Amino acid sequence: MDKIIQITSGRGPLECQWVFAKVLKVFLEEAKNNKIDYEIIHRENGDENLTLKSATLLLKGKEVNGFLETWIGSILWVGKSTFRKLHKRSNWFIGIFELEGLEKTEFSEKQIQFQTARSQGSGGQNVNKVETAVRATDLKTGQSVFVQDSRSQLENKKLSVIRLKEKVMALHFQQLERRVQETWNNHLNVQRGNPIRTFSGTDFKKNHQDRSFKKDRNRLKNELKNYRNELN
Repeated sequence: MDKIIQITSGRGPLECQWVFAKVLKVFLEEAKNNKIDYEIIHRENGDENLTLKSATLLLKGKEVNGFLETWIGSILWVGKSTFRKLHKRSNWFIGIFELEGLEKTEFSEKQIQFQTARSQGSGGQNVNKVETAVRATDLKTGQSVFVQDSRSQLENKKLSVIRLKEKVMALHFQQLERRVQETWNNHLNVQRGNPIRTFSGTDFKKNHQDRSFKKDRNRLKNELKNYRNELN
């Protein structure tokens, strides 16, 4: 299962770019612990060292859907600005979004159609009688290359595979960049409130909710004890 996601500091200030860099580190560590492979397809550096504005990642793994359920949405960091010590704001948000409808382009020699031809010189005339030139076409995308660098058909075939792969992958990344541009509104719509995760402090520890209900039980016991005393 492949997923392409975008992590963004939105139009937030420098503090949000700092939070982004910290969150990305935690995100990648958890992905690794969950045996999810990742590839950073695109990254935009922030306005200061150790800060980031956005990143586009490819995630791959059996548990990727469950993993993303705990991340997709707004992320909150609670703390004082590391750049403006007297700034009163203490809540800083970034966002994580899925780029839907995109698939990782897989390149395979099995989907290449090869055609041979005589090498051509300037003006288009054939320069030899043997078909050493190679045209390679990717049947999935329709992209093709023509190679006549060598007098060996085998060498030209090898070169055609390399160049065709570069061309197909370049096309894929162009399409991806256009899609990222189309989803630029994500940078403008980082939701404030109801965060999927909350971090705090400069050590960036996750705030875990106390699910033991120990405090509630003790409170109820005290209330019951007081009630019994009142009855007596």
